[in-house]
Amino acid sequence: MVSLLLASTEDSASMNMMSELVNLEGWGSPREFDHGQVTRHSRCDVEILLIDGLHIWADGIDEEHSSLTGSEIDEVLILSRHVSASMTPALTLHAIGVPGEFPHGEKARSGGITGTAVPPSTRFGELFRNMCRIAKEANLEKEYDLTLEATHHGPVLQAPTLYLEIGSSSEQWEDVRAARVWSETIALCLGMSEFPSKKDWNGRGSVMIGLGGGHYAPRHKAVITESNVWVGHILANYAIVFEEQVDNTSKPGGPWAHSVRTAVESTRAAFPGGDIFAHLDRKSFKGWQRSALADLLSELGVPVLRGKQICSP
Repeated sequence: MVSLLLASTEDSASMNMMSELVNLEGWGSPREFDHGQVTRHSRCDVEILLIDGLHIWADGIDEEHSSLTGSEIDEVLILSRHVSASMTPALTLHAIGVPGEFPHGEKARSGGITGTAVPPSTRFGELFRNMCRIAKEANLEKEYDLTLEATHHGPVLQAPTLYLEIGSSSEQWEDVRAARVWSETIALCLGMSEFPSKKDWNGRGSVMIGLGGGHYAPRHKAVITESNVWVGHILANYAIVFEEQVDNTSKPGGPWAHSVRTAVESTRAAFPGGDIFAHLDRKSFKGWQRSALADLLSELGVPVLRGKQICSP
């Protein structure tokens, strides 16, 4: 099973990150295939695929890679630029999909199919915590926001996937120091470094789904930072859309239930055998919304835990 690192020639941050990765020891010579350039690591089950198109539209690239190379894909880590309206320098990562966009079943504005989510890589939590540590050791924490994001955008893939990003302008996209933080983090978590810290999912453990809050999920981020929990999908409020409740006797309308179900099912697919639980950004929901979420999560067999319960020793 191979960890596939996906890079794009159309993305300067992606190329910067790839350059730092291939500077590490252990890579073979690149080979050309119909879908792109493939470089394999000689000691670890890791491959880099460089494509010409932008990765956000590369639907099915994991299956195409397997078909053309014979490699069985375990996960995809996509090397990418990050863009934000605030132009805040950031190192960030997130799962992908657009479960909260509707009507369902259509091509989404930023890739993906509305109403669907791609399983997240099981390394979400470890990549985030190690990225933060390595960035701080490189004295970048005062220049970059070390953060994570809610699930959003494409492409549509079958393999568990994460986006690893540098933002938010060309100055940061081309910053070798930022790319080096990600290359060192990836090498550590995929077992390519001299002192690897690869943590593979073995079918047991508690897995957090984050529900509510803003796009950068500060309350969920705090819990993930202060614990060793495994991490699944994180849905911001914009992906959990309720219609106003007419009375207290009926279930609220809106696509919120589909979005939550999709996140739970996709996370379970990524973490077979895992104990899935939900952490709510409680203040971002009205009381009747929290009650509706609690009822649905109970129906799905997903307990709701507070931060103190998750982070306690």
